[in-house]
This record gives sequence, C-alpha cells and structure tokens, in this order.
Amino acid sequence: MKTLNWVAWISFGAGCLVILLAGISLLLGKSLFGFTHIVNYFNAANSFFLITIALFIFVYRCKCTKD
Repeated sequence: MKTLNWVAWISFGAGCLVILLAGISLLLGKSLFGFTHIVNYFNAANSFFLITIALFIFVYRCKCTKD
C-alpha cells in the first residue's frame, strides 16, 4: 500500500507540473510540447488528478478493511 501511496503523490505532482506548464505557456504565448490550446494542458492534468483520487480512495479503503 505504501507504494500505491507514493504513486498517487507522484501523479499529483505530475498534474501540478502540467498546470504550471500551462501557466508558463500562457504567459509566454508559445505552445510547449506541441499542445496548441491551453485546454489540452488541463485535460492532461485532469487525467493525473483522477489517477491520484482513485489511488488514494483505494489505499484508504484497504486500510479500513484490515482493522
């Protein structure tokens, strides 16, 4: 379970990094990594955040059943 917890935090960090890149791209006015619209950054970050939520729920549920 500790590994899944780490993967969830890494996924959260990746989502935050993508949001940060979206802000930088917006300020610079250039497209980074080939994304032409700013919405594509948020779609990518959304995927990372959904993985994070799913893993945290899974880790929490498994801890509750072991007690």
